[in-house]
Amino acid sequence: MVVSARSWLANEGGKHFILMLWLGANTWLFVKTFLMYSRGQQYYYLYKMLGLGLCISRASAAVLNLNCSLVLLPMCRSLLTFVRGTHMLSSRKTRRLLDKSKTFHVACGVAICVFSVVHVSAHLVNVVNFSSGYSDDFPALNFARYKGEDPKLIILTTVPGITGVLLVVILFLMFTSSSYCVRIYNYEIFWYTHNLFIIFYIILMVHMVGGALKYQTNIEAHPPGCLRANSSSAEQQEEELEQRKEEGIRCRAEAHFQPHCPQTWLWVSGPLCLYCAERLYRYIRSSNPVTIVTVIRHPCNVIELRMLKKNFKALPGQYIVLNCPDVSSFENHPFTLTACPTKNKETFGIHLRVVGDWTQRFTQLLLPDMRRDLDVLPVVHQRRYPKLYVDGPFGSPSEEVFNYDVSLCVAGGIGVTPFACVLNALLDEWKRFRLKRLYFVWVCRELQSFYWFAELLCALHHKLWHENRPDYFNLKLYVSQADNLQCISEEKYRPLASRLQVGRPKWKLLLDDIGRTNTHKRVGVFCCGPKGISRTLHRLCNTSQFPGTTFEFNKESFR
Repeated sequence: MVVSARSWLANEGGKHFILMLWLGANTWLFVKTFLMYSRGQQYYYLYKMLGLGLCISRASAAVLNLNCSLVLLPMCRSLLTFVRGTHMLSSRKTRRLLDKSKTFHVACGVAICVFSVVHVSAHLVNVVNFSSGYSDDFPALNFARYKGEDPKLIILTTVPGITGVLLVVILFLMFTSSSYCVRIYNYEIFWYTHNLFIIFYIILMVHMVGGALKYQTNIEAHPPGCLRANSSSAEQQEEELEQRKEEGIRCRAEAHFQPHCPQTWLWVSGPLCLYCAERLYRYIRSSNPVTIVTVIRHPCNVIELRMLKKNFKALPGQYIVLNCPDVSSFENHPFTLTACPTKNKETFGIHLRVVGDWTQRFTQLLLPDMRRDLDVLPVVHQRRYPKLYVDGPFGSPSEEVFNYDVSLCVAGGIGVTPFACVLNALLDEWKRFRLKRLYFVWVCRELQSFYWFAELLCALHHKLWHENRPDYFNLKLYVSQADNLQCISEEKYRPLASRLQVGRPKWKLLLDDIGRTNTHKRVGVFCCGPKGISRTLHRLCNTSQFPGTTFEFNKESFR
């Protein structure tokens, strides 16, 4: 496929520009710090003792300081939601960049892990050099207590050594538990280990307290390498005399050394305070439990919750974070809103699929008598429900559906939830939005999954037909498993039955048809579903060749 420059710039230009800025800042900081420690006169004697290990350890530490400060910013969800919602401050391009906040967080995390390995390796070399290169001429410069001291003893009996070991252990736990398989199959491990970041930052800010590395403070009175009368080695005295006799540089005083003041707190205190303030705000906002109005069982292990909370406002496409103390006091899980509060209806709702330990335990509390042999029709339950706290709402890419003239929404299975709220908003008042045409494609493995929002889809279809806008909503349904397939036979769901196809969509033909129909327009493509569908659509959006038509790809991500 030939990449379209226009489409590629629309989808990849912004994030690659930010990536280059970030890489440039890391490279500049590494090189600048490396040269400062290798050429700076104040580090002359320290560099002579430690060599390149000094330069590499300090250069990598500078990069770590930068990324340890940046990694927190993408996690300030309320701040990002505010920026996204303030259209006076952010353009659509800026808001689309905010959708990459999780990717930037991961990039900073990977950089922290990589440069931590470099930093630790360099310091291991430094510890050996401190032991073997113990200086009798400059006792204040030494970190070892005597020549030949066991490097392991230096590490395990000093503040920088002990804190360094703890930081490595915490970082290893956070990194390994962040893998895709752990997050999918045991999200609780990821959640608990990631919250070790609080301890990580506390230890990080005291890591430099021991003053392992020192710089010279009296360069003018004691030029580095000057002739010293009390040199411990006659051979060294002759060598220095040979080097300096033409310059006539002599020491007027003994060299004085001083450890650096810890600087890590200067880097991380601002983002850390911002993040803590944001978490405090979120804690206060979510401190009152919501009222669970109804719980509805749907086919294919899906539960619908209808809730009520005072002064709760949300926009279509946003998501909330749930906390149920009866399941776990510390675990919080994100769910996309499928219904937002309106003037006529104050309740809001979510649909959750029962997969994983947390959702299973939560469902058992909601519906202790839940049966596996569920019929197609949903069942409403009324009973006493567990205490539930809601944090949010938070912004997501699906908010942008209404900001295009033409949008394509592609859902895979339960990935339909972000778009259900969009359809509800259109059902209430579709004329108030900029959107002029919506293409909606929903792919499911089982036919029964379409019943989750069958009534909503039919209601929107009928409303637009009655208002003489049948071309506004283009609906396509695909069921991928043809085994024991039955049609949607109910009369009230006839619009769905006529638009149901067996198999998988031919994505290229679909996008070609949309591009041909909507020339010279920007088409917003929104996807929430399996990675295979997302990758295919992303590639096709970058290769669109229709004159003047640009497909802007937006991907929804739950975690």
